[in-house]
Amino acid sequence: MKKIEVPLLKSNRLINFGPVVLVTSSFQGKNNIVSVAWVTPISHDPPLAGISVAAKHFSNKLIKESREFVINIPGQELKEKVEFCGSVRGENIDKFKESKLTPKKASKVKAPLIDECLAHLECRLEDSHEEGDHTIFIGEIISACAAESFLNKDFVVDLNNVKPLQHLGGSNFGTLKPV
Repeated sequence: MKKIEVPLLKSNRLINFGPVVLVTSSFQGKNNIVSVAWVTPISHDPPLAGISVAAKHFSNKLIKESREFVINIPGQELKEKVEFCGSVRGENIDKFKESKLTPKKASKVKAPLIDECLAHLECRLEDSHEEGDHTIFIGEIISACAAESFLNKDFVVDLNNVKPLQHLGGSNFGTLKPV
């Protein structure tokens, strides 16, 4: 099989075709939403998840100051809202209002859930690392919930019922199908 050279600034796209999430944060009455494609489980016990957020994003500041965040998992029907939340800065606008997404009170953190999303992981910040132009935030998952149709009986995403949005790089998105 023939291989092609990949520009280094695009090389992350070789491993980037995972779920895109909407991360919510809140501090001193200011809520924000940022689209994040770099998200990963880190540990089973304790349950830890990692997100990578550009240092320039307003959400980076809110997470550092509040020491908490929520990972919201959107379905394919939220593609335009995901793109919007990833393309505008939140310092001067209310992304919930402008995107017509519904904030919902979380059970354990102050950051709101996004009601239209399929699932939510409420996280308390455990650690952070400045790496290049991003901050890696490691959160302990202290509460998790999902739409009943999102999971099968073994708590695995049920791709027959839902289509979580996958980020392929740039403005390219897709979904998964069972094989």
